[in-house]
Amino acid sequence: MSANANSYVITPPTQAAIAVAGTDKMFPVRRIWCVGRNYEEHIREMGHDVRDPPFFFSKPADAIVADGGNVPYPPLTKDMHHEVELVVALKSGGRNIKLADALGCIWGYGVGIDLTRRDLQIASRDMKRPWEIGKAFDASAPCGALQPATKIGHPSKGRIALRVNGQVRQDGDLAQMIWSVPEVIVKLSEMVELAAGDVIMTGTPSGVAATIPGDKLECEIAGVGKLIVTIVEPVN
Repeated sequence: MSANANSYVITPPTQAAIAVAGTDKMFPVRRIWCVGRNYEEHIREMGHDVRDPPFFFSKPADAIVADGGNVPYPPLTKDMHHEVELVVALKSGGRNIKLADALGCIWGYGVGIDLTRRDLQIASRDMKRPWEIGKAFDASAPCGALQPATKIGHPSKGRIALRVNGQVRQDGDLAQMIWSVPEVIVKLSEMVELAAGDVIMTGTPSGVAATIPGDKLECEIAGVGKLIVTIVEPVN
């Protein structure tokens, strides 16, 4: 349901968006979907079965932090982890999308970080509660500028890495994804109706670890782009 701007009883929130590389254009974000456990070594380091099918959780669109931005260390945690991921931005969607049609739904790609309050996520998991408190907090979805698929194609291999203060923490390859990007789109569209503006974070390689205020996180995916954010002191 939409309404005339004068019909709202409060000022509508600002449209969440991600920059488009090399332009002054922005990609409007509708929803952020995240794939859990999509790299085998990361699954092993978290102590889970690599044979499990993909599952999904979400983050709010306004959790996006732009390249070069600051991430205030969030409350209620002493163990916030970094997870570098390939970001997929959709130009169209639907329900029960066929595998052959999945790539046609993609506008472009970027580099993102799924920041996670690991202690809260694990506590929620152990109590069989939703993960949102550990995943869907403010500034939990840094995302670099998007590259259109018409320019870079559809990357299925290439280095994906994250450094903290110059030291490599995560170093993998997109080819290590258990579920490919088209398969992820197909599976997710069986659960929800996807649409233009949806963003999918496709899982992280091994090497996730804690970060603290003062840390500089530098991410790169070969042929896709880079992302730099700094973890800063909590907001009072």
